[in-house]
Amino acid sequence: MTTPAATAPNALARPLRAWDYFVLNAYWFGLSFLWNSMGPIVLPTLVTQLIPASQQGSAIGALGAVGLIIATIVQPLAGAYSDSRTTHWGKRRPYLIGGTLFDVIFLLAIFFARDYIALLIAYALLQVVSNIAHGPYQSYIPELVPEAKRGAVTGIKQLFEMIGLIITSLAVGTWIDQGQLWLAFAAIIFFLLFTMILTAVFVTEQPYAGMRAAPAKKSEPITLAALPQIIFHSRDFFLWLVSRLLILLGTNLVRNYVLLFFRDVLHLENPAGQVGTLLAVIGVAVAVVVYPAGILSDRLGRKTMVLISGVLGALGALMLIPATSLTAVLIAGSVIGVSTGIFLSADWAWATDLIPSAESGRFLGISNIATAGSGVLAGIGGGMLDLFNAQAPNLGYTALYVSAAICFGLGTLVAFGVQDTRKRQP
Repeated sequence: MTTPAATAPNALARPLRAWDYFVLNAYWFGLSFLWNSMGPIVLPTLVTQLIPASQQGSAIGALGAVGLIIATIVQPLAGAYSDSRTTHWGKRRPYLIGGTLFDVIFLLAIFFARDYIALLIAYALLQVVSNIAHGPYQSYIPELVPEAKRGAVTGIKQLFEMIGLIITSLAVGTWIDQGQLWLAFAAIIFFLLFTMILTAVFVTEQPYAGMRAAPAKKSEPITLAALPQIIFHSRDFFLWLVSRLLILLGTNLVRNYVLLFFRDVLHLENPAGQVGTLLAVIGVAVAVVVYPAGILSDRLGRKTMVLISGVLGALGALMLIPATSLTAVLIAGSVIGVSTGIFLSADWAWATDLIPSAESGRFLGISNIATAGSGVLAGIGGGMLDLFNAQAPNLGYTALYVSAAICFGLGTLVAFGVQDTRKRQP
């Protein structure tokens, strides 16, 4: 076994260039296009074709929960395994390539699924292989980028994700409304393969100038016995996980059921296309703020930015309760978009500050307990929706958005207790 490149002293380290910002983050665009197509648009559309209307909320919630439980398990295992192993292809690159190629197989299986069980199995397998790529890939920034630049690089990461969201929102919903589901799947496959090739070819897995060398350390396998030790690595890391879980849960409760909201409350004839419009508005709001938010978090500290985002998220969720028009929903969506943009840049950079860079694969993999776990818990929202809607028309949506606002608020309160290692900088 050779010493991992990111932890070895390197006399040839060079400054970050604009091209490095691009290739380090290119695959985030592909992942964004994949999951922002699947979660709010493609899967709900397929479910409405396969499941009776009275069970659709629960069916969508179950799909999300099963898939994200798998992601919560697979992503940290893949990240930890790649921490201490390297090949002639590199340390993270083989997982990135292999996972993406298998993505194509299971995307095709989802497209050709003709019943709910087949859809569920194909989606579960997609989560397995996608997270085999995702877990190691997300280690690039903490492993290669010096701390002083992580906020800016993370801002580009989030910008790429939001560009993926915007393009997805404008295109995929329209294609589905026009009966061109195949075109949505073709675009997902193309962008996954294209961005994977960009990242695999041009990221050298060599740390950039200013990155502090860490002693080489072999990561132990993640086991059930070792899991609490990682989660409770420090008080700050644990509280950060809880805060992230709650805030992302609020976001998912709003996002995952919006297609049903458009159908039941606004009575829109083409809900998939209008979901695309809403997601595009949110994506533009996020894209405008992610890079400035990343830079501001480098200067003002991560905590300040996360607290601002939590307050805005709660406000946006509450604004949806009285919304009875598409315009009102778009305004609320813009507020949530600004909140999300600030949160994604500052909070992910905060994580890279709190973990050991030499073990970034396992720690960022464990952080998926919060990221994917929020999606799993959001599955409860589907049951809540069906239960309360059975009591009174559309009461479920009020319950859903009140719950989302509470999650934003609780996550913000927990963030107060997390130490900010990058407080005000000159």
